[in-house]
Amino acid sequence: MDQTATLAKSITKKASKQTYYTARYMVDRNLVDDFFRAYAYFRWVDDMIDETLESQKERISFIKRQKELIDTLYQKKTPNSLNNYEEIIAVLIKHDQKNNSKLQSFIRNMFAIVEFDAYRKWQIITVKQLEWYTHCVAKSTTDGLQYFIGNKHQYPVAKNQYSAAKAAHIVHLLRDTVEDLQNGFINIPKEYIELYGINISQLESPAFRAWVRERTAKAREYFIEGKHYLETLNIFRCKTVGLWYCARFEPILDKIENENYLLKRTYEENGTSSRLFKIARLTLVAPFKYLNSF
Repeated sequence: MDQTATLAKSITKKASKQTYYTARYMVDRNLVDDFFRAYAYFRWVDDMIDETLESQKERISFIKRQKELIDTLYQKKTPNSLNNYEEIIAVLIKHDQKNNSKLQSFIRNMFAIVEFDAYRKWQIITVKQLEWYTHCVAKSTTDGLQYFIGNKHQYPVAKNQYSAAKAAHIVHLLRDTVEDLQNGFINIPKEYIELYGINISQLESPAFRAWVRERTAKAREYFIEGKHYLETLNIFRCKTVGLWYCARFEPILDKIENENYLLKRTYEENGTSSRLFKIARLTLVAPFKYLNSF
């Protein structure tokens, strides 16, 4: 194991036990180290932007350097003077042997998300930007999953291919709304703010809660579509991780609906035993014929 794999594994295990064990038990065995590299690099980039770099000028300079680095690496060139974290992405991209691969889609779309967040602080986004943002997240998540799990399998292409990840992202934004607003990230499009007279500081207002209700309904719709897609997959591990993903976020929708669409600062994952039982049941009902795809 080289130094980039050791560092990436350490970062992943420290940051997210769930991600670490997903890699250990679900990812193709020959791609586990690259999965750790992918997670660790973007964990580092995210932490640099959110916690380490204090000024907007520093954040923009950092983003530009990383974007140029990724472009250079995909041009099969080897940059000089890389730090330990940049070496991680260099090794990961070196291992990407196919043109327009799902790994490149994961990297490009994930970086687009990071770049967008770095520039949009205190800016009100449009409906089109929000849809683009959710699509990038969904495509990055889904393509990454299908690259690292069942890599040689030809996954079906369908309209609902990215729906589960879109649903999860909508829930993610709803869950983090209070904290995001305090940190300068406004996820309600200006068209809705202007049309319904929404005051983003008044989460208890009827207009704001109507927005939350609409987004909740959209997430439910996407979850239904997305789970239909997952049920078509004959790669057992990919199906399992996808269902886990849904089972993690759907209970948050339940809480939002039960609390009449009044968003809270935090949503603790209560009822862990019940949720784990649901995940286990979703996993075990998959036909045994899929076990051959492990």
